[in-house]
Amino acid sequence: MKRRYLLQTLAGLAGACTLTPALMAQTRPQVEVWKDPDCGCCADWVKHMEDNGFQVLVHDSGNAAVRKRLGLPEKLGSCHTALVDGKYLVEGHVPARDIQRLLKERPQALGLTVPGMPVGSPGMDGPIYGGRQDPYKVLLVLKNGDTRVFQDYPTKTPAKS
Repeated sequence: MKRRYLLQTLAGLAGACTLTPALMAQTRPQVEVWKDPDCGCCADWVKHMEDNGFQVLVHDSGNAAVRKRLGLPEKLGSCHTALVDGKYLVEGHVPARDIQRLLKERPQALGLTVPGMPVGSPGMDGPIYGGRQDPYKVLLVLKNGDTRVFQDYPTKTPAKS
C-alpha cells in the first residue's frame, strides 16, 4: 500500500515538473506584433520585449491594416504595431518597462505609442547609432484618440571625459 502511494506521488510530481514550462509561459504577458519582414529595428524591439519577459508572436505582414483595425490615428503611427495581453495596442518603439507599467495600472485607454522612430528607443539603439539618444515621449492613447504623456525620455547628456 505504501509503495503504491509513493509511486502515485512520484508520478504526480513528475507530471507537475513537465507542466512547469507551459505554466510559466502562461504567466508571461503575450505580445502579438505586426511588422515588415525586412525591418531590423522591429526585430530588435521584439528581442527587447523577449529579453524583458514577454512572449512574442510575430506576423511579418506589415502593420498598416492592423493599426487601422485597432483604431490608432495614423499620425501616431510607427514601423510596427502590437497587441499586448489581447487588450492594449502598442505602436512603435515603446520600452518594455512602460508596457509593464501599463499592464499593472490598466488604464481605460487604447494603448501606448512612440510615434516615428526616435534614436535611442528600444530597437533604435544599436551600435550603428553610436550611443546617441534623441528625446522622445511615450504617449498614452485614450479611446477617443486623444493622448497624454505616459513617460518622458529626455536626451541623455554625454559623459564627460
